[in-house]
Amino acid sequence: MKKHLCVLLLLAFTALPNGSGLFAAPTAADTQKRLQQAAQLYFEYDLTGSLKKYVELSKETQNKDSFLNAAFIAMELGQPRQAVDIMNAAYKKYPDDHDVTEFMAEAYLADGQYTAAEHLLSLLVEKRERAEFLLINLARAQMGMKEYNLAKYNLKTAVRGKNHLPLSNYLLGLVYEQEKDYKNAAKHFAKAAELDHQFIEAKQHYAMALAAQGKYNEAYRQYRMIYSLEKNSPAINKAMAALRPHLTRTEKELDTVKEIKKHTFARKFSIPSGTLSEVRIGLGTRANGKPSIRKSVHFSVSHNFSVKDLSTGKRLARGKANTQWTALLQDGQTRLLAPNGKKYPFKKGLRITADTPGGEDAPTIIVKSLMSGAGMTWASVDDKEFRGDLEILHNTTLSTLVPINVLSLEEYLQGVISSEMPVLFPINALRAQAVLARTYALKHMGKHRHYGYDLCDTQNCQVYKGISGESERGNASVESTAGETMQYKNAPIESVFSANCGGITQSAKEAGWYETPYLHPVSDYKDFNFDTLQPYQFKDLLQHAHDAYSRYDKHVSLAAYRWARVVEEEDLRQVIRRKKKDIGRITAIIPLHRGKSGYASRVQVKGTKGSVILNKENVIRNNLSLGMLRSSYFIVQPNYENKELKNFIFYGGGWGHGVGFCQTGAAGRAEAGQLYTDILKHYFPQAELKKSPQE
Repeated sequence: MKKHLCVLLLLAFTALPNGSGLFAAPTAADTQKRLQQAAQLYFEYDLTGSLKKYVELSKETQNKDSFLNAAFIAMELGQPRQAVDIMNAAYKKYPDDHDVTEFMAEAYLADGQYTAAEHLLSLLVEKRERAEFLLINLARAQMGMKEYNLAKYNLKTAVRGKNHLPLSNYLLGLVYEQEKDYKNAAKHFAKAAELDHQFIEAKQHYAMALAAQGKYNEAYRQYRMIYSLEKNSPAINKAMAALRPHLTRTEKELDTVKEIKKHTFARKFSIPSGTLSEVRIGLGTRANGKPSIRKSVHFSVSHNFSVKDLSTGKRLARGKANTQWTALLQDGQTRLLAPNGKKYPFKKGLRITADTPGGEDAPTIIVKSLMSGAGMTWASVDDKEFRGDLEILHNTTLSTLVPINVLSLEEYLQGVISSEMPVLFPINALRAQAVLARTYALKHMGKHRHYGYDLCDTQNCQVYKGISGESERGNASVESTAGETMQYKNAPIESVFSANCGGITQSAKEAGWYETPYLHPVSDYKDFNFDTLQPYQFKDLLQHAHDAYSRYDKHVSLAAYRWARVVEEEDLRQVIRRKKKDIGRITAIIPLHRGKSGYASRVQVKGTKGSVILNKENVIRNNLSLGMLRSSYFIVQPNYENKELKNFIFYGGGWGHGVGFCQTGAAGRAEAGQLYTDILKHYFPQAELKKSPQE
């Protein structure tokens, strides 16, 4: 009797309508709820738990999003073989879905299964609007198969496109390098580096290709640029040492110094009432804002001038306009050398002040051979020209001379705006930048007082080039916003900014700083809803250029919005060994923490001897490649060859930390007709624009 009852109950459940019984198929609403639960685990930094949920859901429902998410997380965990298995299951269900086919091809590519990857990509490349990117991956598969002619054919098509041009040129350079065609290799490596000056690997191969052609001077100069970022790299030092015997010019001659031979006519600037009349800016400082080591400071003044001894407060000397003077530190003794050879000893320091002229022209001071862009690939040593006074301090602790520009806050800002933002950006973007530069200066006044100055002239504070960096549009943006600042609770905000946010900003907390009410993520995307975000969508967002205000492409490199880097395992191994510890061969790069903005805030680098954890955006960016990555807004894919990890490909967005103000996004918004007040309100929604006395 019981047996018959069980059979009847089973038949009854089987006969129930879909969705109304114990064994009914999950509803669309139920599936969506479970997708969101799995996504929540991911954004709560439980990657393994999230992967498990997505895999379970894919098996039970065959939901496409669950497959894509599971494969994405498997790839992030450094498990491309598992991603291949997941996408094979998805392909059986969705054989005609382009997203599924493309992702399966990438999983095969990452796992080193080049033949399978090539087959799938060959099917897609003629069908997809993203053909350029597919051609790059197709060429990568063919390079793995040693089919260099096919790879070269596809990359030649890709480099004529618009997307990921630094990457396609770099890969084409590698093909030519493999063929020992160093002339064409150098051409494409140079193009990749030109399009993305942070693509250090392209610069390195460019230098190698130049050396192979016997162009030793230029090869050495390229290595010198990399050396400015990676002074302790054995490979870079070895390459430079090998080139030195072949140089036909001295290292000093190889440095292209921009000289200023005569003073600029500078219009006098009326200092607005209520604004700060004196700020002190350290010149030619290092990347961390500290003084550079220098034994001499060469300068000239546009007008007659006087020199005050800072120890006594008395006038030490008088000089004539356009004459060359030098402050020297030698054997612990300091002295000022006049053009006629006369020597003026001093101890604490000097202050050079020009006579105030009549008329409209303002006096200027030229300082010779100052470092610009310290710590950047575009670093150079050039002459600079400044408004205001010049002080030269003797720092006995560091045994160096420290040049300091002393001028008003508003004059200082004129030398900042065009140095920090392209001068041809729309005027409302420049005005927004002027307000934030003023706010930043007031907030950080005295940051480097230990060295005798308030602020430095590098990105550690704000890039400042004096009159050398001024422009009519930049100056107008300062004057039209004079005294205006962004404030929170009646105090200047932390008005941080980055060149490009890549489509969305991140919070200060995500960046590894500290919780700040007005520094929370805001989106610049025009066609993406972050409320329903699934993890795998970061792949689409970062490999392809979605429409966003920060995609603005006038007067700025598109590599700042979307970029790619190929980092060799061996290079990364050496970087981690130098900067952290020896963890052996690198086996995986795992973004452990990624907020809904997409920025990686905690990254694990695994090796055969252990692992290291990278926290904070600057630590992440500075420890995953030669030089540094443009941002921590990236996904990273491993690339295996013969079951051994060969390299990592980073696909990223943005240039900088991504917190606060997005400069390129501001340009896009201004181009769309937004006023600077509206732009500032977008990036700092809880702050207020105020005009108030600053003294």
